[in-house]
Amino acid sequence: MIGSVMLDVQGLELTAVEREVLRHPQTGGVIFFARNFVGPEQIQALAAQIRAVRPELILAVDQEGGRVQRFREGFVKIPPMKTLGDQFSLSPEKARQLAYEWGWLMATEVLSVGVDISFAPILDLDCGISQVIGNRSFHSEPEIAIALLGPFIKGMQDAGMAATGKHFPGHGAIAADSHVAIPVDTRSMADIEAHDLKPFVALASALQGIMPAHVIFPEVDDRPAGFSPVWLQEILRKKIGFRGVIFSDDLSMEGAGVAGSFADRAEAAISAGCDMVLVCNKPEAAIQVLESRESKPLPDQSRFAALKGRRRLGWSELPRHPQWIAAEEGIRRLITV
Repeated sequence: MIGSVMLDVQGLELTAVEREVLRHPQTGGVIFFARNFVGPEQIQALAAQIRAVRPELILAVDQEGGRVQRFREGFVKIPPMKTLGDQFSLSPEKARQLAYEWGWLMATEVLSVGVDISFAPILDLDCGISQVIGNRSFHSEPEIAIALLGPFIKGMQDAGMAATGKHFPGHGAIAADSHVAIPVDTRSMADIEAHDLKPFVALASALQGIMPAHVIFPEVDDRPAGFSPVWLQEILRKKIGFRGVIFSDDLSMEGAGVAGSFADRAEAAISAGCDMVLVCNKPEAAIQVLESRESKPLPDQSRFAALKGRRRLGWSELPRHPQWIAAEEGIRRLITV
């Protein structure tokens, strides 16, 4: 059984204390960061250590490409997704093919070392305002972003990985960074629906996970989207019809602080509609959240089945696989032009 909390570990190997934390029934997953990684063999060994404690846990990483790529040494350096948007203006067909190849490549490499999901792709649109989004976004125009996101997601899924779209309903139109601030987007619901929300509506049925933003949209609700039943239940579940897992964004971010203590943040997120909450970079906070959830029911287990990675290739097989070779060579040619 999978619990409602995804947390992290501090180093390259598990400690005795971390093994006990992983055994807590409300632990549901582990997210890896750059500090947990020195190379493919090491991260594979760390994943195996976690599996030996709780084989059912969801193992995750942020491996979008560009500046958000936690596993680097030995992995292909995937360009930022804006590169695909730029290619689209030159050749839409070529850009869509590259999107598929990059989705497949990223997912295949992550799966090959025993990790289930990358929190990707990013569905936020680049409005030229948000530096935290910026070139992570596929494009500024929703229709072009959708045209590229579709094949990227297909590539991930063909590799055996579930896709998680973020940051619902869109973080690209506000300058404040929710890691260090509480962003407020004052646009109307009609404006959001006409732009930022379009990729989520178009792709909801293709996604197995969605992560909401720590952004307040006061014209819709006075709570950040990740703590809002209006956004998560009324709009995402009922209106859009999303059936997959809703992950909170990291509860240790400044944008989550409006909900109170870490235990209060977790309760608010889960009550609003999140299936699993992330508590990162604060081990003591993760323990507080686990303890606060001890008497609470476990999340709906049926939603998590689609998140388990289906590894098709081992790490040692990748350099000989024609699809990996073609994708890697394509990226190398692109970045040397």
